[in-house]
Amino acid sequence: MTVITVDVMNADNDLGRYLRARRDAVTPEDVGLAPGPARRVPGLRREEVALLAGVSIDYYTRIEQGRERFPSPQVLQAIARVLRLDEPAAAHLFRLGGSAPQATSPPDGGVTPELLRMMDGLHELPAFVVGRAQDILAANAIADELYSGSQRFDNLLRMIFLDPFAREFYADWDQVARIAVGNLRASAARFPNDERIERIAGALMMRSEAFTAHWMHYDVRPRTREVKEFRHPEVGSLRLSFESMAVESAPGQHLSIYSAEPGSSSADGLILLRRLAGQRLDDQHRHSPQRDLM
Repeated sequence: MTVITVDVMNADNDLGRYLRARRDAVTPEDVGLAPGPARRVPGLRREEVALLAGVSIDYYTRIEQGRERFPSPQVLQAIARVLRLDEPAAAHLFRLGGSAPQATSPPDGGVTPELLRMMDGLHELPAFVVGRAQDILAANAIADELYSGSQRFDNLLRMIFLDPFAREFYADWDQVARIAVGNLRASAARFPNDERIERIAGALMMRSEAFTAHWMHYDVRPRTREVKEFRHPEVGSLRLSFESMAVESAPGQHLSIYSAEPGSSSADGLILLRRLAGQRLDDQHRHSPQRDLM
């Protein structure tokens, strides 16, 4: 007589089987990973899904093996994003996980003309607007000049963790990095299903061990004010006070402004920054194509 053994724990593990099938269908190239040497699995490895979703490998393994039957909606949303599930596929994942699908946050809207005028009116101080994932949505000329040594003035977290210039630019890089990640965690807590936040966090975890270490501390700390010390390549040392003000008309947007102690060397540095910003704008206007008015 043939004896058939059944793995009772996994016999009804529809969630795990579904995750394995969908994981096999996603290639490393689909999520921006290098394929690397020969792989034993056709799609993503468990550890790759876990890392991109922002959960531990052990926790994700327990979900696939059926030892964690009811993961949180936030975890399911992150896994759905990594596995590139469309709306019906994601809805099925949530049903298997015992949760209702989570509504997604709308994308960051544009900066209103009124806010742009206000920010440009602060022509003596660096000012810029950031979105929920710390994307730079708008900046005035002196803010552009302050960050002119960066490869791109596009996302504060990418600049801090992936731009080599940041290690020299920020006098206390470790503190800046810790505060920035705590601020992103606070934003993620307020907007738990935000695709842009998840994408930024996932990309940084794949490319920066320092970001991953800070992210796994789960330090939720919104940034409202602090003092930063910069080493600008043309102006030199700057000690600036930072204020972040929520834009109530656009949830998730913040207006960030730097200022210096009056009469200080940093105040003189801001004057020099303004001059450099003015020169840069003049050069841009001088070299921009002129329309033929004839």
